[in-house]
Amino acid sequence: MYGSEFADILGRVRVKRPLIHHITNYVTVNDCANITLCAGGAPVMADAREEVAEMVAVSGALVLNIGTLNPSLIESMILAGTVANDKKIPIILDPVGVGATRLRTTSAQRLIDELSITILKGNAGEIGVLAGAEGKVRGVDSEGLKGDPVTVARDFARAEGVTVVVSGEADIVTDGTRTLLVENGDPMMGIICGTGCMASSVVGTFAAVCDDPVMASAGALAAFGIAGERAAARQGRPGSFKPVLLDELATLDLLTLEECAKVRNA
Repeated sequence: MYGSEFADILGRVRVKRPLIHHITNYVTVNDCANITLCAGGAPVMADAREEVAEMVAVSGALVLNIGTLNPSLIESMILAGTVANDKKIPIILDPVGVGATRLRTTSAQRLIDELSITILKGNAGEIGVLAGAEGKVRGVDSEGLKGDPVTVARDFARAEGVTVVVSGEADIVTDGTRTLLVENGDPMMGIICGTGCMASSVVGTFAAVCDDPVMASAGALAAFGIAGERAAARQGRPGSFKPVLLDELATLDLLTLEECAKVRNA
């Protein structure tokens, strides 16, 4: 289901090669740049307040990631996000580790309050914290939330007017009205650093060419998940898995995405 629509989005990415502006964390910045290239986009990693407004103005999407945040970085995100909103450029927010510290929680909430976020993507713990569902986070890892994740995500999306993506064994994508479950992926993706951040970059790349945040998110996660499945089949060791993951996304053809996407209505 939906495979042909996802293939069409990927085809548009590869024709348009959208510029994806990242203000992201330094742990995974190179991974995010490379996965954006492999998805078909063009990454730029600019966080200086003196240039973020100019950079985002010529970009197709803005990806914000608070994995290694500091107050100056948040100010850059607000500046860039304000321009993105003015120009109707989609903003993807990855609230990494929200709930682990007061700084992370207040910073993420400020971004949500002051900007119009298009897609909010996090793990169950992070989304649970922001939704008031007693999400639990240790460091940057999820320890779950109270209640049914699909219901929490759907209600939060409806209340905030945002598309919510909850990563997990089955990724949840919802705008409060439509809810899709993406069942592509492999456990190997969860035991190496960076795949969550990389997924946000792929979502941003798809969102840059698709006006439907639900379809863009689900298509991006399906493509990334298929690449993970194929990489794990070729290489089952963590240190060797990541470069093969890049290879598999870069060489993913439209027909394979169409036929192998495992996405269903919730």
